[in-house]
Parts: sequence; structure tokens; C-alpha cells
Amino acid sequence: MRNGVLMAIALVAPVIGGATPPPMRIFIASDSTAQDYKADRYPQSGWGTMLRCAVAPNVEIVNRAIGGRSTNSFIREGRLDTIATDLRKGDTLLIQFGHNDASIDKPERYTSIDQYRANLRRFLDVARRAGAKAVILTPVARRDFRDGIEQPSFPTYAEAARQVARETRTPLIDLGRTSQALVQAAGPDAAKGYYLHYTGTAGAPGYPAGVTDDTHFSEIGARRIADLVATGLHRLKLPIARYVMPGTPALTRATPAGGPSCG
Repeated sequence: MRNGVLMAIALVAPVIGGATPPPMRIFIASDSTAQDYKADRYPQSGWGTMLRCAVAPNVEIVNRAIGGRSTNSFIREGRLDTIATDLRKGDTLLIQFGHNDASIDKPERYTSIDQYRANLRRFLDVARRAGAKAVILTPVARRDFRDGIEQPSFPTYAEAARQVARETRTPLIDLGRTSQALVQAAGPDAAKGYYLHYTGTAGAPGYPAGVTDDTHFSEIGARRIADLVATGLHRLKLPIARYVMPGTPALTRATPAGGPSCG
């Protein structure tokens, strides 16, 4: 807690001293695991929404994540072009895909490993041309236990993301591995609380008939994943790092707030 307080003081001190930090923006290009949701979908939540609870007041989260998209469909629909138009020097672009790229039974989403690598490079090129900093994230973990062991999620896509990061010297947040460790530490039963596991009587507005979903996050799950992303960002040698605060009470709380509150 003491470290968190010191971090907060360090971040607001420039404002108190009269030198307001310049506004900064974090763009998120991703899928349903990160996207913003309307209240009628609660408790389904995305880590991109909760990342707002980990940044200084001068940082804006521009969340372009949207459900069902792979690198292929995100590009094909012109969403990367829109980011290219909006991105500017000093921004940070977080890139996390893989869940839908692996959907071989859905040709509108499916992306081969070779194309996935090429597509990631297209995202990096957009950031480079804008003068922004790109960060690659490996695909976040699904809840997938076998004999009590949480399995790696989309390992071939995760390794491809790591390879592109190495070859292009792009900062990497290995969210796949850190989220896998988070789920493993919770164990098969407790980890259900990070995902959408609700009965029809649980009072989940978005799922009146109940839901069993080991891919998408509950409010608490999204908060925990956002904290992992914040921890990764804070450790990178990027200008944005000093304005990111992992371990905030909003991200580590044990009980839901009933929405995306950072209070």
C-alpha cells in the first residue's frame, strides 16, 4: 500500500508544482477481452475499460477493442486505418489479438500464423509512421484446466507475437503467461470468479438465464487482467510508464463495484 501511495504522490507532484504533465493517450487495438461494454451487458467487462483505473489523470484510454475481431477482420473492416488517422506522436498503441485469429471454423476471422505475424507488423508500421510507441501483448488466458493445471492459451499465436516483438525490437507484455499464472494461482474453482460463471438467479443483468463462459471476464476478472497490463506497462522503458500505476485499490479490490468504477 505504501508503494502505491508513493507512486500516486510522484505522479501528481508535477501538477502541484505548477508543471502539468502533457496529455498522453493509450490506444487499444484488440477484441472482446478488452472492449468497453454497456451497462446492460454487466458483469461482462473488458480489461481495456479497467485500465483507466491504473493511469494518471493526464492519460486518456482510447479503447478501440471490439468483440469477434482478429487481426484480419480488424484490418479488413478499416479499423486499423481509423487508428492510423487518429494516432499521433507520443501516443502508445497496445496490440492484443489471437483469440479470434485462431477460429479456423470461422473464415471471416481466421488468420494463419504467417498472416498473423504479417498483420502485427502492419500495426507496428502504423505506430511508427505516427511517431507513437507500440506494445505487443500475447493473447490473454482462457480458463482451461487439465488435471489441475491451467493450460497455455493459443500458444502458437502467443509465440508468433513474441517472435515479431523480438525481430522488430518492439516492447512486449507477455499477458498470456502472466494471466495463465494468475488463473493457476486461483485454482480451477476460484478462477471461475474471473470469468462469466453465473446461474440464472445470480442477478447478472446481461445474463438473466445464467452463463458459463471461460473466455470473457467478469468485473473482477477484468480488473485483475488490467492490473497485469498496468504492471507490464509500468516496467517498460517507455514515456508512458511513469504515468501507469499498477496495484491500485480499484484493480485489486475483492468485491465487485457493480460497474467500471475506479473509486
